[in-house]
Amino acid sequence: MRSMWKGAISFGLVMIPVKLYTATETKDIAFRQVHREDGGRIRFRRVCSIDGNEVAYEDVAKGFELPTGEMVVLTEDDMADLPLPTTRSIEVLHFTPEDQIDPILFSRSYFVEPEKSGARAYVLLRDALERSGKVAVVQVALRQRETLAALRSRDGVLVLETLLWPDEVREPDFAFLDQDIEVRSQELKMAASLIESMTEEFDPDAHHDNYREALTELVAAKSEGRDVMQPAESVPKAEPASLADALKASIAAARDEHRQSSQRRAKTSQAKPRSKGPASETGDGAQERRRTRRRASA
Repeated sequence: MRSMWKGAISFGLVMIPVKLYTATETKDIAFRQVHREDGGRIRFRRVCSIDGNEVAYEDVAKGFELPTGEMVVLTEDDMADLPLPTTRSIEVLHFTPEDQIDPILFSRSYFVEPEKSGARAYVLLRDALERSGKVAVVQVALRQRETLAALRSRDGVLVLETLLWPDEVREPDFAFLDQDIEVRSQELKMAASLIESMTEEFDPDAHHDNYREALTELVAAKSEGRDVMQPAESVPKAEPASLADALKASIAAARDEHRQSSQRRAKTSQAKPRSKGPASETGDGAQERRRTRRRASA
């Protein structure tokens, strides 16, 4: 991995020199826009809407459009003069219990690696966070933008989770929130029973991106000139007559699935290869020995 940021964690009077690495990556299949007839790539040019001329990349600036339609042009020099005190530091503001940060605020994740000279202080902060069960709320400037972030420990490594600012989270404005919708206690009990029957430990490796796998197979099939089989459509199930019926059917299906899953696991654990020895010997030799024993007993 290549580091994308280098600076230091500012923890009280302690400075911990670190590097940041992007912790996640998108596995989507990348497509290019091409001409349907010959597969040629479609190229986009930067063209000025006023004079119609193509604009070189070095002549492109940032523009903010005013409500009047006028444009405020900002150059790189203008942006460089903006105050960014955390350009090279991850400033710890305070510590807070991890469950107090709403997951909707999480934006991007970065692995934090210590420089050799800061390894001891890094481990000290990591272990202290793990023991306290808290995260550090920090402020840092990444890609010329200052952001709020959380610093937490994961699998022995500090992870920086950038956070959205509170005003970047939209307020849900839905009509049903103002309606007085009644839920029967029996339905609530059945829903709780369904949740309980479907509860299991989360294993991320048990889940796969089926769409991406199918898309990869499609691309491979097209490239190899093979026919692509279209899977048969699933038969739609009859809809339950009521919410209670739906819950009952769901509970039964979940229990059945759980039972089948348990049976499959049991069969897998029992299906061990037999050892090759006299007790399991087969073939002509074994048959001859059985005939010899019968003659001797007669």
